[in-house]
Amino acid sequence: MEYPQVIPGRFIARPNRFIAHVEVGGEAVVAHVKNTGRCKELLIPGAAVYLQPAENPARKTLYDLIAVEKGPLLINMDAQAPNKVFAEWARAGGIPGLTLLRGETVWGSSRFDFYWETETEKGFVEVKGVTLERGGAAYFPDAPTLRGVKHLKELTAARQQGYRTAVCFVIQMTNVQFFAPNDETHPEFGDTLRMAARSGVEVWAYDCRVTPGSLAMAAPVPVRLTP
Repeated sequence: MEYPQVIPGRFIARPNRFIAHVEVGGEAVVAHVKNTGRCKELLIPGAAVYLQPAENPARKTLYDLIAVEKGPLLINMDAQAPNKVFAEWARAGGIPGLTLLRGETVWGSSRFDFYWETETEKGFVEVKGVTLERGGAAYFPDAPTLRGVKHLKELTAARQQGYRTAVCFVIQMTNVQFFAPNDETHPEFGDTLRMAARSGVEVWAYDCRVTPGSLAMAAPVPVRLTP
């Protein structure tokens, strides 16, 4: 996926989880943060960030904050991007033999990010965007997520009904050594992920090719589930 008209800036402050103050060309502007996670290790004063002008010029926030530099890493922060790049990847051959890919699909009392079919299989996928990096590895979540735990339990239930199921962690950066659940922040999520994996839910992790104006899924990353 691509972002048109990206401009650079310097992060100043984040008064709440929805907006950031950013310096652009010597002037302070207000940007919408397209990620409600904590991102404390990313959004620090002086960090180089990248903004996209809002499509609606009448909007109160004239920009969207979409990426940030963390040392040598460029990290995409757009929480809506992982589903979009997953769909592009799946349709381009990421899921071999794909005949159908449908987003936001209800199954029972559950709503999954994607339902897919090939000539021989039917399955569900939940997509999680990953922006937390520590020591060259990627971790999820960066804050407790009861919603994430619920999704894993629902995938397990669908697997028990004969569907192929997976959770795909889209790591919104490149050159990470491995992916692991963030047991330090939310041990229940890690325990539930390990339980789901034992029940047959597949755990996928892919890094991304990131530029200030684009994001694309790239290569599989080793998954470490052992705490």
